[in-house]
Amino acid sequence: MDSAETAAERAHAILERDGGIAPELLPADIYQSWERCLALGLDPRQRPEVRIEPAAKLNEAREKLGPARRLALAELHGLSAQIAGSSFMIAFTNADCMLLDVIADAEFVTPARAASLRPGSVWTEATCGTNALGSATIQRQATTVHRAEHFFVDHLGLTCIAHPVFAPDGSLLGVIDASSDCAERQRHTKVLMQLAAAQIENGVFREQHRGDTIIAIHQHSEYLRSLSAGLMALNGDGQVVGANTQARGFLRGRLVAEGPNFEDVFDLKFDSLLAQGRQRDCVRMRDRAGLSFVARMEASQVQQDTPRSPRARVEKSGPSIRKPPFVADDPRLSAIVKEVELAVARQLPILIRGETGTGKELLARHAHVASGRKGAFVPINCAALPDSLIEAELFGYADGAFTGARRGGSKGLVAEADGGTLFLDEIGELPMALQAVLLRLLDDWTVRPVGGQRSVVDVQLVSATNVKLDAAVASGRFRADLLYRMNALEVTLPSLATRSDINAIAQHLLKGIAAGCTLGDGALEHIRSHPWPGNIRQLRNELARASLNAAGGVIDKSMIEAACTNHHDLALADGPAPAQHLLALGGDLSMRAAHKDVVLAALAETGGNISLAARKLRVSRNTIYRAMGRPTPAGLK
Repeated sequence: MDSAETAAERAHAILERDGGIAPELLPADIYQSWERCLALGLDPRQRPEVRIEPAAKLNEAREKLGPARRLALAELHGLSAQIAGSSFMIAFTNADCMLLDVIADAEFVTPARAASLRPGSVWTEATCGTNALGSATIQRQATTVHRAEHFFVDHLGLTCIAHPVFAPDGSLLGVIDASSDCAERQRHTKVLMQLAAAQIENGVFREQHRGDTIIAIHQHSEYLRSLSAGLMALNGDGQVVGANTQARGFLRGRLVAEGPNFEDVFDLKFDSLLAQGRQRDCVRMRDRAGLSFVARMEASQVQQDTPRSPRARVEKSGPSIRKPPFVADDPRLSAIVKEVELAVARQLPILIRGETGTGKELLARHAHVASGRKGAFVPINCAALPDSLIEAELFGYADGAFTGARRGGSKGLVAEADGGTLFLDEIGELPMALQAVLLRLLDDWTVRPVGGQRSVVDVQLVSATNVKLDAAVASGRFRADLLYRMNALEVTLPSLATRSDINAIAQHLLKGIAAGCTLGDGALEHIRSHPWPGNIRQLRNELARASLNAAGGVIDKSMIEAACTNHHDLALADGPAPAQHLLALGGDLSMRAAHKDVVLAALAETGGNISLAARKLRVSRNTIYRAMGRPTPAGLK
């Protein structure tokens, strides 16, 4: 139970006992909602009276929303496949809080709840107290009401998340809601609801402007196919007849005038936009304030026989909801996996953070599989890219481009990932000069081999780091603009020692190492209590060593303890590592890997600062370089 939930429970106890509110114990929006409920004379101890509208009024409300309701139904079914589980409900209401459609399981719709959860029931704050649906309608913003934050005692076991859905003119169309008996706040569900609402709003916008030319705009081309893109509708004369919330935000009030012409907003002729949009995947332009944008015409506006760029020809088989090939029973990791699956379905760049050995590449590979992309998964270790050959390695080169070039040229790593996923590992190790090269690539995904011709690629970008990039940005070692391009979704993998599914992880790893071996209770107890500075990678190594001595097929506590002790865990939590252990990096490769894990963990804690890491471990800086397998700088030799 988190501290916020405990505070809400104390606040509700005061509300029930004294009829008063303790504002210091509640989020501001919940406090304001409770105030409204008390002003209406509601009693939290009473059972709320949910109004049920007759079938004729329900049908009238459904018909009035038309396309919006059809789009919402499609999103409800998609959400039910992604987040619904035991005791769950997903619903869509109109602006008056009337339930129009409900998808729920039998566990959630108990006999006591059944009447108030059927289509036609009305969940306003005035009748049902503080609840996500009613409160989101009043506040016109995403609202989460978690357990004791509900006003009425009847609802204290629920966690409800609601997101308003707006029409193109800004009026409220309705609200989508996910409710469950889950004791957690369901962070990933909140993200899903936000994206579902945006999907409905964009669908309504397209329906409303079916006869107009619709373009997507953004300042960065990689977001043109995402829900972050702004949408603008233009009539045959080039007049702006509609813009969604994102587009209005990009243009910062420059669409206030009633129906401005496209050429009043951008420095590009409308005819030129149409011509270029039928020939290219994206068109570059500036607004009248000088800000750069890229635009893409909706597919329905582009002639089918018009040649398109390679980016538009890439085929995908559609998102694949497969179980990940690793243990993800810990609720935090399970939520991260769902967020990543959703992000790749919308082609959002993903940044995976986490200590060394936490499984960042495994998650990246699962993202590739979940995306349904038919191209290759291409991993690149940024720390290993040679400065002098960076462009040739990434973008390839033509035949005879330079002395020593391979006959026939080279395709390049980025082109190999066309139609697939580019995984940039150890992105925090990329030198500043190479960051500029990568930034240019992310601007338009245009690849130009050394001595060759330009082409556009379609790539899902996933990056990973164990470096604190925020600290690196603050110290000038990493470009802020590059970080913002890469982290449309940013997730942080938990360390092994903090995961609730550590026993299942150990058993899963052991099955792959020695299928006939099992772990005794004592061994599992030791695994649960060990700090594991090298995380899953270190656990795999220790299990492999312990299995060598498991003559009877069972690894007991003494075996796993010996495996850990004999190979110098050097857990940072137990204090600085003796220098002599790090200096002994000779012939034992497994020991060298363990030492490297310790060095990586120290570097992660110090934001990649080698000097600080060396002081933390009480070793010299050239020892750190040797442990990392890097040449020692000339000044340190």
